[in-house]
Amino acid sequence: MLVEDNQNLRKVLKDYLETLKFNVSDFSNGDAASESFERHRYDICIFDIVMQGKSGFDLLAEIRKVDEQVPVVFLTARTDKEDKIKAFKMGCDDYITKPFSTEELILRIEAILRRTRQHAKVKPVYKVTNEVYHFGKFTFDHANLELSHPLKTRTLTRKEAELMRILCENMNRLVQREEILRKVWGNDDYASGRSMDVFLTKLRAYLAIEPVDPKYLNTDPSKRSKYVEGYEPDIEIKNVHGTGFMLKSKFNPVPERN
Repeated sequence: MLVEDNQNLRKVLKDYLETLKFNVSDFSNGDAASESFERHRYDICIFDIVMQGKSGFDLLAEIRKVDEQVPVVFLTARTDKEDKIKAFKMGCDDYITKPFSTEELILRIEAILRRTRQHAKVKPVYKVTNEVYHFGKFTFDHANLELSHPLKTRTLTRKEAELMRILCENMNRLVQREEILRKVWGNDDYASGRSMDVFLTKLRAYLAIEPVDPKYLNTDPSKRSKYVEGYEPDIEIKNVHGTGFMLKSKFNPVPERN
């Protein structure tokens, strides 16, 4: 799917992609693209942000309600840092600014498609029975994308669930940043790293469901830990600086392997 309101650019891109044997459905506005997405399946979507009708952000939000996996690339003249952060937080896979190299665009498209096709074939090294994990007061049901706590049950996105599964399978063990990126995003480039950081921030917020007494929070800026030593939460995702991440649990945490 190609959505671009500049007719000349849209035609050039479509012709170029089709010479490379891509099947391209092109649209001049977000409204027409949204209607088409409800009826057809696409392997990758490329959107401008500023368009007639629905903006690229609106279109991405609608698509993510229907399909959490289809790759979305923004191709836009908007270069503000805030727009890029918003795009990745909403779930885009890449953000390319105009003017751009068509060769680079194709390489990025091919890399994303290669990653998504490989990801569909990835099998875990081992499983936990029924893929249900218990740690502290939390229960994570990977198959049903549910993270449950007595205070709240959340339905995770597929990427959140994949990231949570990897952390649960390695409870209290360090997982290399590059390993997570390869398994969930398919590569370890800068854009994927930024996207992963956004998802980790969300998971941390989900796990921090029980309030912490302010007196146990670190006010010393020289300390890396958010918490006073000895008063860390029972469950937390720790960032091992420059190396990776660890889901820490104080409750007999390592799941049995099959």
